[in-house]
Amino acid sequence: MNRASKEDILKALSAVTDPASGKDVVSAGLIQGLVLREGHVGFSVEVAPERGPASEPLRRQCEEAVRKLPGILSVTAVLTAHRDQPAPRPAHDHSHAGHSHEAPQRAAPQGGPINVPGIKAIVAVASGKGGVGKSTVAVNLALGLLKLGRRVGLLDADVYGPSIPRMLGLTGKPEVTETKKLKPKTSYGLKTMSIGYLVPEDTAAIWRGPMVQSALMQMLGETEWGELDVLIVDMPPGTGDAQLTMAQRVPLTGAVVVSTPQEIALIDARKGFAMFEKTHVPVFGIVENMAYFVSPGSNEKSYIFGQGGARKMAETLGCDFLGEVPLHMTVRETSDAGTPIVVTAPDSDEAKVFIEIARRVGEHIDKALGASARKAPKISVE
Repeated sequence: MNRASKEDILKALSAVTDPASGKDVVSAGLIQGLVLREGHVGFSVEVAPERGPASEPLRRQCEEAVRKLPGILSVTAVLTAHRDQPAPRPAHDHSHAGHSHEAPQRAAPQGGPINVPGIKAIVAVASGKGGVGKSTVAVNLALGLLKLGRRVGLLDADVYGPSIPRMLGLTGKPEVTETKKLKPKTSYGLKTMSIGYLVPEDTAAIWRGPMVQSALMQMLGETEWGELDVLIVDMPPGTGDAQLTMAQRVPLTGAVVVSTPQEIALIDARKGFAMFEKTHVPVFGIVENMAYFVSPGSNEKSYIFGQGGARKMAETLGCDFLGEVPLHMTVRETSDAGTPIVVTAPDSDEAKVFIEIARRVGEHIDKALGASARKAPKISVE
C-alpha cells in the first residue's frame, strides 16, 4: 500500500484556509509538531488564545483533509493557543517568591493556572516509574472514595499509555454537550475522561511535549465534570513535561505516590515526591503496591519484592504511609476485565485495603480544604 508522506500531508493541509488570515494553514504557520509514523499522523493547530474555542471547526477541517490521504490510518490534531510574547522563565527562577533554587531545570509550560469550576479538590496519583500499578491504585482509590459517599471523577492523564478505559470497561468516543464541552463517560457512578476515548492507543504514543500538554489541559478544562468533591488524576509515570504541567498549572490539592517495595522503584518514587515538593503540592502519602503475595490455601505472606521499603521511605520523607496493597490474582483479573475489585468484591480483603486507603486520603483532603487554599505556582513572565 502506498502511504502518504509528510510532504503529501502538508500539501493536503495547504488546501485548508485559515479564516482569520485568509492564508492556508501551512503558510499561516498554524501547523506545528507534525509527526508521521506507520500511517498514524499527529500535529497541533496553533492559534491565538482569543481564537481558541472558535477554532474547533478549523481543527476538524485539518483532520479531515489529512484523513482522506492514502494509507492514513488515524489523524489526531490538537488545538493549541499561543501568544506572541517572550518565553516564560524556567520553573527554577527564584525571582518569584516560593520557587526553590533546586527546582527542575526545565522551561515552564505556557499559560497560567487553569480554573476548573465545580471541583472541590484535585488529587494526583503518581509514580516515579512505570509498571508499579499506579493506574490500578488510581481506579480503586477513586471508586473507594465514591463508595465512602463522595462525588468523584477520574482523569486519565497518562497520554502515552491510557489504561483507564480498559480498567473500567469503557469504549467509544465521549459525547459533546451543547456548550461544546466533552461529556465524561461514566462507569459504576464514576465520571471519567481519557485520551483513550478520543484516539487509538497507538496514536497517542507519537505525540510531542507541547501536544501532550495541550491535550491534558483540554481534557481537564473542557470536560463537563459538574459538581465533584474530588477529581483523581492518574498521572503519567515519571517526572517529565506532562507531570510538571499538571503540577504547575492545575490547582492540585495534594498527591499520592505509588511504589513497589523494590529499591529501584523507591528511588524513582523519591524523585516523584521531590517534584511535588518543589512545586509546592502536598504529598498526602505513599502507597506500597504489590507489597506481598498471599499463598492460596495457607494464607502465608511472601514478601517477593522486599518488605517495608515504602513505609520506611514515608517515615524518612515525613509523609503518611497510606497502606500496603497485596499482589493478588483477583486484583489483576478484575482490572483487566474492567470490573475493579472495589465494586465487584467490596468485602474482600484486597478491596478493604483500597477502601481504607481512600478513607485516609479523604481525611487528608478534608484537612487540606480546611486549611488556607493552596494556589498553583505562578509563572513569571518578563
